[in-house]
Amino acid sequence: MAFSDEVIKKAWQNAEGRCEKCNKTLRWESQGSDGLLGWEAHHKHSIAAGGLDVLSNCEILCQSCHKNTSTYGR
Repeated sequence: MAFSDEVIKKAWQNAEGRCEKCNKTLRWESQGSDGLLGWEAHHKHSIAAGGLDVLSNCEILCQSCHKNTSTYGR
């Protein structure tokens, strides 16, 4: 499943345009890109573990931090 656009926008605002792991400044237009400012909306708790597509389970991560999660690519 995936987050709605509304949840992603709210999570982005809450993160103030920064990665929530390393605090790197990101760019809204770079969502999904592998570039230096690329980022993803990530499930804090995987769907398999009962995580839902809600704001409280959404975090903004730069591509580097996203790739280092235990659920990346699953």
